[in-house]
Amino acid sequence: MESKKNPFKYIEEKVEAFQSSRWGKRVRISSGVVWNLLLLFLITFLVLGVFAGSVGAGYFASLVHKEPLRTKDEMRQAILTYEETSELYFADGVYLGKVNADIERRETKLSEVSPFLVDAVFATEDEYFGEHTGIVPKAIFRGLFQDVTNASSQTGGSTLTQQLIKNQILTNEVSYERKAKEILLAMRLEKFMDKNEILEAYLNIIPYGRNAMGQNIAGVETAAEGIFGIKAKDLNLPQAAYIAGLPQAPFLYTPFYAGGGGMKEPEHLKPGIERMKTVLFRMKETEYITEEQYNEAIVYDITKDFNEPEQRATERYPYLTHEIQRRTVELLSEILAEKDGIDPDRLEEEKELREKYEIMADRDMRNGGYRIHSTVKKDLYDDFQKVKDSFESYGHTFVEKTIDPDTKEEKEELKPVQVGSMAMENGSGRILAFVGGRDHQVEALNHATQAFRQVGSSVKPLLVYGPAIEYGMIGAGSPVPDVWLTYRGWSPKNFQSNRQYGLVPAREALANSYNLAAVRLMGKIMDKNPTEYLDKMNFDHIKDFQRNVPAAALGSYSASVEQNTAGFSTLANGGNYVEPYMIEKIEDSEGNVVYQHESKPVEVYSPQTAYMITDMLRDTPRMGTAQIMRSNLNFNLDIAAKTGTTQGYKDVWLVGYNPNITLGLWLGYDNEKKYKLDTLSNSYGPPSARVNKLFARLLNSMNRVEPEIVGAGSRFQQPKGVVSRSFCGISGLAPSAACSAAGLIRSDLFNANVFVPNKADDSFGGAGGAYVTAQGVRYQALPSTPKEFVKTGAAGISKGFADRMLAPFGGDPAGLFPQNSSLGKNIVSAKKYEGVSGAPIAPGAALSGSAITWSRSASPDVVGYYVYHNGSKIASVADGGSYSAGASAAGEYYVVAVDITGQVSGKSNVIKVEKSENADPDDSKSDDKKEEKTDKNPDSKPEKQPDKKPDDKPEKKPDKDSDKKPDGDNGNSKPPADGDGKDNGDSEPSGDGD
Repeated sequence: MESKKNPFKYIEEKVEAFQSSRWGKRVRISSGVVWNLLLLFLITFLVLGVFAGSVGAGYFASLVHKEPLRTKDEMRQAILTYEETSELYFADGVYLGKVNADIERRETKLSEVSPFLVDAVFATEDEYFGEHTGIVPKAIFRGLFQDVTNASSQTGGSTLTQQLIKNQILTNEVSYERKAKEILLAMRLEKFMDKNEILEAYLNIIPYGRNAMGQNIAGVETAAEGIFGIKAKDLNLPQAAYIAGLPQAPFLYTPFYAGGGGMKEPEHLKPGIERMKTVLFRMKETEYITEEQYNEAIVYDITKDFNEPEQRATERYPYLTHEIQRRTVELLSEILAEKDGIDPDRLEEEKELREKYEIMADRDMRNGGYRIHSTVKKDLYDDFQKVKDSFESYGHTFVEKTIDPDTKEEKEELKPVQVGSMAMENGSGRILAFVGGRDHQVEALNHATQAFRQVGSSVKPLLVYGPAIEYGMIGAGSPVPDVWLTYRGWSPKNFQSNRQYGLVPAREALANSYNLAAVRLMGKIMDKNPTEYLDKMNFDHIKDFQRNVPAAALGSYSASVEQNTAGFSTLANGGNYVEPYMIEKIEDSEGNVVYQHESKPVEVYSPQTAYMITDMLRDTPRMGTAQIMRSNLNFNLDIAAKTGTTQGYKDVWLVGYNPNITLGLWLGYDNEKKYKLDTLSNSYGPPSARVNKLFARLLNSMNRVEPEIVGAGSRFQQPKGVVSRSFCGISGLAPSAACSAAGLIRSDLFNANVFVPNKADDSFGGAGGAYVTAQGVRYQALPSTPKEFVKTGAAGISKGFADRMLAPFGGDPAGLFPQNSSLGKNIVSAKKYEGVSGAPIAPGAALSGSAITWSRSASPDVVGYYVYHNGSKIASVADGGSYSAGASAAGEYYVVAVDITGQVSGKSNVIKVEKSENADPDDSKSDDKKEEKTDKNPDSKPEKQPDKKPDDKPEKKPDKDSDKKPDGDNGNSKPPADGDGKDNGDSEPSGDGD
C-alpha cells in the first residue's frame, strides 16, 4: 500500500507549480516591488523619526538648559514652603481672625481631607496620578497637537505634579520653555517625593477663589472653611465636587464677590454649580462614585451650604487688629535682624535699615503662618467698645466741608471729640483692653497708642512730687507755696486765675492740682534732673528744651495714653516700671514658639515714695478733682487717681489705679489748635466732668467683666520705711513751741530713708500782732493805718523762713497766707506793705434797694472803705466785706477807698436818694421812692493804675468776675521753654481745669 505523502512537501510542490504558471510569475514580480518600496519607506520614516527626535530633544534641551539642576533638598523645600496666612488671637487662645494678606491659606494634612474631595481631584485633574511618573505622555502630545493646530477644544495635559511645579517653582507664563521645564521638574520631583506628599502639597497650594468675606483663598482647608464654614475632612460629596471644580476658573466659579461684596446673584452662581455637576459626572465615569450617589448629588442644593457673608477681623476689630499687626512687625523685624547678625539697637538708629527689616517682617507676619497671641481680653475689649459707643457726653461734633480730591465735589467730614483709653495689669504689664477712637472710619489713628498729646497736670505726681519725695525735699503733708510768680516773662496761674492758695499741704496741692505749688516745687528740684524719672518709664516724646524747666511741671511735653497709663502703673507696682505689652507669644505654623514676652521691671521710685504718692493720690477721688468719678462708681475699691487739663481745654486726662490694674483715659479733638473741649459746655457739661464720668463707666465695666483681675478688695500696703511724724504745718520742720501755740502742728507720712522733720522750725520770729487785709492778703498794720481796719492776735513769721519757702523764684511773702488760708488763720506776712505811690483809686457806687453798694477798688493796697451821707461818715467797711451800707434816708451818698497808709481816694460817683411825697417823715424804713442820680465827682481821680514798688508789692489781681481759664491759660503768656525766654509752641503751660 502507497505510503501517505508529507503535507509540507505537498504544499511546497503546489506553490512551485503556481509560480511556474503565468499568473504566478506576475504576482512574484509585483510583491518584490512592493516589498522593496515598503522597506524604503520604513527606512526613510525611521531616519526622519530619528532626525525629528534629535531636533525635538535638542529643542527641549535648549529650553531647559538654563534651569539649574536642583538637589532633592532644594526641590522639597521649594515645594513644601508655601505662604500661610497668620492668625490673631485674643488672650487665653480665643480666636480673633486672620491678618490682612493678599491670599489666605491654612495648611492641612492629607489625613484631614475628605476622601470625596481626593477622589474628585483625581477624577477631574489627574486620572492616572497613581500610575504616572510625573507626566502623562499622551496628554502632553494631545495638548501639543491642540496647540499647534489651534484647536477650539483645549483639554490640557498637566498632572497634579506638573501643577505643583508650576505654582511653587515656576510661574503661570504660557510658553514652551516653561512647559519644558515643568515636564523635566515634574519627572524629577516624582523621584524625591512620594505620591501622598505631592498630593498633600497640591491640596494646600492651589487657589480656590474667594471666601465669604471676599478674600482670595488657597488650599482646601481654607476653601472648606471660607465657602462652607466647615473643616475639609467634613465635606460631603456635592461640597467636595464643588471645591474640586474651582481651580479650573476660581474667580468665575467662586460664589462670592471680592472685597466683601457678598454672595453672587443666582445667575452668576450657575457656572460654579454646572462645574460641580461636571465633576460629579467625571467621578461616576471613573467609578469613584456609584450611579446612586451621582443621582443624589446631582440634585443637591449646594447654595444652602454657602457661608453667609461676614466681616473680616480687620473690619470687626480695626483698631485692635492693626495694633497687634504693628507690634508684631516690630518684634519680627528685631528677630530677623538678629538672625542676620545685626544688633536690634541699630534699627532704632538707622532709618533705612529699620525700614528694610520692617518690610521683610511685614511680609513674614502676613504670610508666615504665625499664630499671634495677644494679651487683650475679648469680653473686656468688647465691653469697652460698648461703653465708648453709648457715652453721650463727649462734646460737640464739628462738621467741615472739604473738596474731594478725586471727584472734586464738596463733601462733609465729621470732627468729633476723640477718645483714647487703656487698661493694663500692673504686675505683668499686660494690656487688657483699650479704646482706640470713636470710629475707625472717621479717624484710623489709634488714640490709645499712637496719639501723643500734652499730658497737662497728670504729670505732677510723676515728675514733681514723686522726685521731690525721693530727693528728701518734702513729705506727704509738707507745706508747699502756691504763690504767684513770674519767671522770665511767664506768669503761671491756677485754674481759678485770680486765686493763690498760699502755703498748703503737699497732698492738698496735688489732690486739687494747684499749678503754682507744682511750678514752685519744680523750681526747687529742677537742677537735680527729675526728668530722668520719666526717661526710665519710656516717655520718649520729651524734647530737650522741655526737660527740667518750670513749665514741665504743668505737662508741657507729650505722651500717649499707653505711656501715661504705664507711668502711673509704676506707682502701683511699688515704684517698679513694667513695660506694657500686647503680644504674649508668637508661634510658627508648626507650633514652635518664636517669641515669648518676658517682663523686666525697672526700678524708678523707691517703694516708700511710690506708696506715699499713692496715698496722696487717694485724696483726688475723695476730695480733689476726681470726686465725680468716685461718685459714679458702682463698687468700692482702694483707688488713687490724677486728672489733667491742658491750656484752653485742648486735652483732658484721668488716670487711676488700684493694686492690680491701671486705667488711663484721654479726651480731645484731633485738631486741638482749631477746636476746644469747652465748646457748648452748657450742653455737655465741663470737660473735666465728662472725663470723670466716662472713666467711671470704663472702670465699672472692668469690674463687671473681669472682677478677679480688678480685685476690688485689694488694698495698698504701707512698706517699711514709711513713717508718720508730727511737724509744723507752715514750715514742714520739727514742731516748735510757737508753732504749737499757733495751733499749726500737723502729722503725715514721710520716707524715713531720706527725710523726717528733725530740724527745728524756723518760721516764727517776725513782728506779729496787728494786721490788715488787702485784696485777701494779710499785712502787718502800719502806724498810719486807720484803726477801724486793723485786726489783732496774729503771729508773725521770719524773713528767712519766707525767703526759703519762696525760693528760687521769690515773690510776695504776703501770698503765703492769703485770706481763708487753712494754715494762715493766725499768721501775718513777714514783710511790711508800704502801699503804692499816690492815693488809691475810687470805687464805683450804685443803689440797690435801700442800700448803697460799691465795687472793689482797683488799687491793690486798699484795706477798707468809708461811706458818707451828706458829707458825714456813716460806715467803715474792711476790705473783703460785703461792700454795702444802708441808704434809707434821703440825701447824697458816696464811698471812698482807704489804703494801708491811711490815704483815701476821691469820692465815688454820688448817689442821690429822694423821699417820696407820701412818705412818713418819721419812718426812715418806709417805702420811699428813691432815685439814683450819678454825678461826676470833680474830686475823683482818673482810673489810672498806680505804679507798684519793685519786689515788695503783690501783683495786681484780676477782678473776681473775670472769666476763668484753665490752669496755665494766661492769654498770650507762655513759659520760657529752656531758660532763654523764647516762645516754644510745644511748651505752652498746662494745668487742671477741674
